[in-house]
Formats: sequence, C-alpha cells, structure tokens
Amino acid sequence: MGLPPGFLKEYNGDRSFDFIAALRYSPATAEENNGVSEHEDGNCITFVLQDGVGGLEVLKDGAWVPVDPVEGSIIVNIGDVIQVLTNGKMKSATHRVVRKPAVHRHSLVFFFNVHGDRWVEPLPEYTEKIGEAPRYRRFLYSEYQQLRMRNKTHPPSRPEDVVHITHYAI
Repeated sequence: MGLPPGFLKEYNGDRSFDFIAALRYSPATAEENNGVSEHEDGNCITFVLQDGVGGLEVLKDGAWVPVDPVEGSIIVNIGDVIQVLTNGKMKSATHRVVRKPAVHRHSLVFFFNVHGDRWVEPLPEYTEKIGEAPRYRRFLYSEYQQLRMRNKTHPPSRPEDVVHITHYAI
C-alpha cells in the first residue's frame, strides 16, 4: 500500500476486535442455493480458507466469477475500511457464497477489524500528500458497524436505503 509497516496498529493495536468464524454450509436444495448474499466486508481485511468444494464468487465487471479453491491458498478480501483509508484506490470486494447440491462447504474466515472507537478517514498519503481531495467523510467505526447491523436486523424496504460505505462518500 506504500505505507510504513505496522501502520494499522493505530487502528487495532491489541487485536481485540478481530474475530474468526468456522462456517459450514449445507448442500443446496432445488429451491435454494444461497449461502451468503451479495455483500462487502465492513472491516479492514478478511482472510478466507476454503475447502475444495468452492462456492465463493466475486463480482467483477457486473458478472459473478467463481473463486476456485486452490489447495494451500488463502483468499484475501479488502474491506470497506481499507477502501476509505486508501481514498478508493483499493476497493472492497463484492462477494457471495453459492451453495452446491449434494456437498457441504466449509471455510475458516478471519476478520481483521478496527477498534469501534476509531475514526476512519482517507489517509494523507492518498489525499493531501498527492494533491487529491478526500472521497469519503470521516466516520466513527462503531457507528458504521451499527448501521450495517441495522441493515440485517431491520432490513430497509427499499434497496437504495441499505447502508454501504458509499453512505460516507463525499
């Protein structure tokens, strides 16, 4: 990213906001194959270990592209926080999981987060130091996470009312 090593320590020095999840997806049925709906991760970076079944897909140029399992590999997703810190130079990956018939899917996911009391805004290395205006306004991470949770617990009736990181775009 062109930044000093360890710069993220300011955002999560003791790593107490990170979490890991072991996920198991049941086989798809004739009526339903959704594992996890289309979304972006609201954190910094997500690391994914998936089994050989597959099912993870990323949205690229308007089309869903399978992320084929490669033995021994780790998938790295850029999250919304990195998108903001880099002033949009790096994009949060839109992805989903599609279940396959007759097989269970397993994955292990590690979410590198920031402390909830941290302010998030484009870094000077991506704005003033290179003569670019910020593309996002400053926000408190915990407030953004609360808005994202409200999307899930009280889904808006209109898709345009779902809060994404673009909520903070200038």
